[in-house]
Amino acid sequence: MRARATDARRAAVLGKPIAHSLSPVLHRAAYEALGLTDRSYDRFEVDEAALPGFVSELGPEWAGLSLTMPLKRAIIPLLDEISETAASVEAVNTVVRTEDGRLVGDNTDIPGMVAALREHGVEQVESAAILGAGATASSALAALARVCTGEVVVYVRSEARAAEMRQWGERLDVEVRTADWAEADRALHAPLVIATTPAGATDALAAAVPERPATLFDVLYDPWPTSLAARWSMFGGAVVSGLDLLVHQAVLQVEQMTGRVPAPLEAMRKAGERALANR
Repeated sequence: MRARATDARRAAVLGKPIAHSLSPVLHRAAYEALGLTDRSYDRFEVDEAALPGFVSELGPEWAGLSLTMPLKRAIIPLLDEISETAASVEAVNTVVRTEDGRLVGDNTDIPGMVAALREHGVEQVESAAILGAGATASSALAALARVCTGEVVVYVRSEARAAEMRQWGERLDVEVRTADWAEADRALHAPLVIATTPAGATDALAAAVPERPATLFDVLYDPWPTSLAARWSMFGGAVVSGLDLLVHQAVLQVEQMTGRVPAPLEAMRKAGERALANR
C-alpha cells in the first residue's frame, strides 16, 4: 500500500470533532525530519453524512487519509479493499491511495498498540485485563491476540457490552471472560491492564492500585497523566500512554503514505509532547 511517488502529496485526518487531533503535528514533524518539503497534512471536520462526498472528490494528489471517530466504520463501504487487520475489528483508521489509484484501508491502531507495548518491554503476557468495552476495546483485544497467551478479563458496565466483547473474543480467537465494572479493582492485579475508558472513568480505581503493579496501558493522553496512571507510576509500575499509541500508529501511517521506512519515531514523539505541553 505505497503512495504514488510522483503526484501524491496531500494527506489529512478526518473526523468530528477534529480540532483536538494531534495527527497534523505528528505527520508534519515526520515530513520535516524526512525532508519532504512538498507534502502537506491537514485536518477536516467531516461527519458520516459528508464522508462519501469528501472521498469521491479525492484527486491523484492525495496520498492518504487518517480516520478518527465516528468514521472508522463508515469509511469501509467507500474503499476498494481493506486489510485483514482492519477487517478483524471492522475498523479503518488509515486509507492509502495505491499506485494504480485504488483506495485501500488499514488499521494501524492494533500494530501500534503492540509496538507501544514492546517498546516498554511487554512482549508476551499470560493474562490481561481490559477496562471498558467501547470501540477501542475491540482493538485492544486484537492487540492482545498477538501478545497474550491466556485469558483476558474485560470489565464492563452492562450485559449488552459484555456479550459484545465475548463475541469479539470468539472472532479474534482470544479467551475472553467478562466481569462487572463494580469489580474493576481486581483488574489492577493483572500482568497487563489496558484502560480504554473516557477521561475520569478510572479515577476512582487509583486508590486500589496494588503495591507492586505490573504494566498499565492507558489509551488517554490529554489530560495526562490520569489519576490511575499517576498512582501506578508512583508505585513503580510500568505505564504505556495514549501518546505512545498515537505516535506508533502514526509512524505506520507515515510509512504507508510516503513509502519512507522507517518513519522518524522520536521526532514525532517529541513534537507530540511539545504540543501537549502547550495546551
